[in-house]
Amino acid sequence: MKRRILLVEDDAALLRLIRDELDAEGYLVEQATSVDIAQQRLSQNDFDLVITDLRLPDGTGHEVLKTARQSEPHPACLVITAFGSVSDAVAALKQGADDFLTKPLEMDHFLLSVDRLIEQSFLRRDYARLKQAIRGKDNHGIVGNSSEIQRLREQIGVIAATDGPVLITGESGTGKELVARSVHAQSQRRDGPFVAINCAGIPGELIESELFGHEAGAFTDAKKKHAGIFRQASGGTLLLDEIGEMPLTLQAKLLRVLQEGSVRAIGASGEQDVDVRVVAATHRNVEELVASGAFREDLYYRLETFKLEVPPLRARQGDVELLASLFLRQHASTTGRDIDGLDAAALAALNAYTFPGNVRELSNVIERAVAFCRGGLISVGDLPARIPESQGHLSTGRAPNQRETGNESLVDDFPTLEVLQRRYARRVLERTDGNKQQAAAILGVTRSTLYRWLARD
Repeated sequence: MKRRILLVEDDAALLRLIRDELDAEGYLVEQATSVDIAQQRLSQNDFDLVITDLRLPDGTGHEVLKTARQSEPHPACLVITAFGSVSDAVAALKQGADDFLTKPLEMDHFLLSVDRLIEQSFLRRDYARLKQAIRGKDNHGIVGNSSEIQRLREQIGVIAATDGPVLITGESGTGKELVARSVHAQSQRRDGPFVAINCAGIPGELIESELFGHEAGAFTDAKKKHAGIFRQASGGTLLLDEIGEMPLTLQAKLLRVLQEGSVRAIGASGEQDVDVRVVAATHRNVEELVASGAFREDLYYRLETFKLEVPPLRARQGDVELLASLFLRQHASTTGRDIDGLDAAALAALNAYTFPGNVRELSNVIERAVAFCRGGLISVGDLPARIPESQGHLSTGRAPNQRETGNESLVDDFPTLEVLQRRYARRVLERTDGNKQQAAAILGVTRSTLYRWLARD
């Protein structure tokens, strides 16, 4: 996504020079030559950065800064002026400026400042979106602003008000259990227990006992009476995860429970009433299972009265950045790491990746990146190799000085990629006789990126 900049300057020659430099860096630039025009632009559009002169025909840059700061999250602000002084700088910074440069501008320094402030503005806006998503009144743990997630939240709200069985479908890692918990949290059963069981994780010969319970002596090793999960969840919600793996014989007994509201423990002479809402979840296509005879048709139709389909992450436009920021803060907090966010290249790599493992994979990717990150921002090099490679980036995806071979990691004495990158950039710059624009074109990066690489020395 191209970053938007508002450039406020009444000197026509300087305005054109700065605009051309910013255009060459790939920024979207709108210009204004007065306070009035600048304020109109700010009221009409969102900007990532405002660059303003202090002396303008109809006022001062302080008025532009004041207007810019009224939006939340507000854009970063850079003040430039020929009348540089300590008092001017202090006044501008108090008014909300993030940086202060004097004319004549040293263009390399100027572009570095723009690059840094754009990154700062992005992190500020990203954090604001994250807070809004997490603190939203109706999210109940379902984080996301995409239309798919908003629609899912609406459906959850409607279904939670009922008390019938629910079928949740979706690919592995999409968050089906989180959806089930959201249904429970918004239902009249919210004060009762929420119990989850994975049907695929319990051997077939034991799952009936786990669900319905058994009497002492009902079978070998049944030394004590077991109430069963249905009775443990009485008054609340029971999640039967991976319902598609449940044996057919048990499916018939589950259907009876749903119809009669009672269970018979193994070895018991009678049935006991249970007050449980059943939520079933699966990553498999249940209709195909029914067609193949692996799932009872009558049970399917009983469950799918209230059906929720959780969208894959690749279909949730804009939610990758939001979730990545959330996981970053969680994992950084857990490990005590001080990491501000992800840089633009890392975010671009995540947005271009399809995430076959969905939200769970994204969480694991960010956990790994937090562990490998050695700076204030997660970069492409901190991500697993499969992610940058999926969009053609050159990256090892490994920690500095680390090479993975099979199940072990070998530390060698080769220079880090960052060092090699900087050496190569300087070599190209030497061959172009110091022409940064030509060197950046050869390297395939913007000039501001080239300046940032060189500034690491």
